[in-house]
Amino acid sequence: MRSLQKVVTQCVTAMVACTLAAPALPLAPPQPAQVIKTQVNLVNLFVTVRDKNKRIVGDLKQEDFKVAEDNQNQKIAFFSKEVSLPITLGLLLDTSGSEQNMLSAIQDAGSSFLGRVLHKGDEALVMSFDTDVDLLSDFTDDRGQLDRAVHRTRINAPQGGSIAGNPGPIGSQHITGTALYDAIYLACNDKLNTEAGRKAIVIVTDAQDEGSKVRIEEAIEAAQRTDTVIHILLVADPRYGGNMSAAKKLVEETGGRVISVSSEKKLMQAFDEISEELRSQYTLGYYPTNSARDGKFRKIKIEMANRDLRVLARKGYYAPKG
Repeated sequence: MRSLQKVVTQCVTAMVACTLAAPALPLAPPQPAQVIKTQVNLVNLFVTVRDKNKRIVGDLKQEDFKVAEDNQNQKIAFFSKEVSLPITLGLLLDTSGSEQNMLSAIQDAGSSFLGRVLHKGDEALVMSFDTDVDLLSDFTDDRGQLDRAVHRTRINAPQGGSIAGNPGPIGSQHITGTALYDAIYLACNDKLNTEAGRKAIVIVTDAQDEGSKVRIEEAIEAAQRTDTVIHILLVADPRYGGNMSAAKKLVEETGGRVISVSSEKKLMQAFDEISEELRSQYTLGYYPTNSARDGKFRKIKIEMANRDLRVLARKGYYAPKG
């Protein structure tokens, strides 16, 4: 390899020659140095652990966890107990006719929930869905604005799916039926996709979807691609019933919970459970042994040293592409 001094001397000599001498053949342009780019993608997992009595376990250590991706064991690089990491939250309220008798209780419990769960640095949005999907409040930490948004919900409100001051993709929705899957897709794909850190959606619904433009698989994929956890409070009118199967599929694939609610008292208790869960999580981080940027879905499995403990976490993620 040529020394730095020799390279500098040659450069100076060439510059002088170009200035004083007669025109000569042009010098060949220098070849750019080859840069080797290494991109390592940290996978973050937010994990809740409960014992066999469904009580949250908050005193675990890194060695209590084992993580595998596509059946390949992964080395945990980061571990912490998270109680103060900011949360970006979406509260989605079903305003279809089947929720008529519970709407007032849903409004009061939902507003109270936001007041308890949101700490400094957190933000939330409020959406309602029935035949349309409506954004009632965009992301904010203003409790008053969120409270007013929750109490503006109306059963089958004829708002045409519009968003005040923001006629974007959500505003263009106008669907017949109950657009649960569309609401999830839009909340994740249009809103939460640009947010970082812990992200969750809490949905109060009977999980009956009628008329969404997207399928349940697309709603789940939107949540997985944005690392969003879905929690569902299943509030069902006895005359119509609730779709527990759909609710379970939505939460199990994203790392959330479904809680069946049969009364106003249980609704408040359910919100309390979700609030506790959001504030009692472990963070596990690992650098995947599979570094391919192929955009494919990777399955994640978390096992506990104590087999009596139950883990709540997302079941996979989409690798970056390109």
